[in-house]
Amino acid sequence: MKYTLPLRLCSTIAISLSISFGVYAETKQPAPAPNGIEIPKNYQNWQFIGVAHRTDNNSLRGILGNSIAVKAARSGNTNPWPDGTILAKLVWKDRQHPLWEAATVPGDVQHFEFMIKDAKKFQATQGWGYARWVGKELKPYGDNADFAQECAGCHAKAEKTDYVFTRPAEMP
Repeated sequence: MKYTLPLRLCSTIAISLSISFGVYAETKQPAPAPNGIEIPKNYQNWQFIGVAHRTDNNSLRGILGNSIAVKAARSGNTNPWPDGTILAKLVWKDRQHPLWEAATVPGDVQHFEFMIKDAKKFQATQGWGYARWVGKELKPYGDNADFAQECAGCHAKAEKTDYVFTRPAEMP
């Protein structure tokens, strides 16, 4: 009986915190892209696929994948990528490391992009759904759903690699 009050108090606090954090997390979810694609929940916990450095716009890109993408990347089954693959491309402006001039590190967030492989749903864009959110506030990119044609047009250059520029990094 003497443990009842502390247990009830701890339970109440734990439930209150989980509700509070759940509400906070829900309110922080950015609006969907104009084509209805939403930022996948928990993408921050996905595994590493590769990196890219673009010299034309001085950006660094970290590429993450959902479990389907990671399995395909690790086994070399990326041409074509399997349906259900989701690739996240997280893009930052590059900047010089303040303590090591030779090092390039992420600066300001430029945009976060996602590619979703669903051959039936995204037939008009070669089997890939595209979505982008711009800046730290993750504002959806594009005026309407047709923005995905812009993405598909650029990715047409990578037709021979299933429209994906990313090369999975070797993991010995």
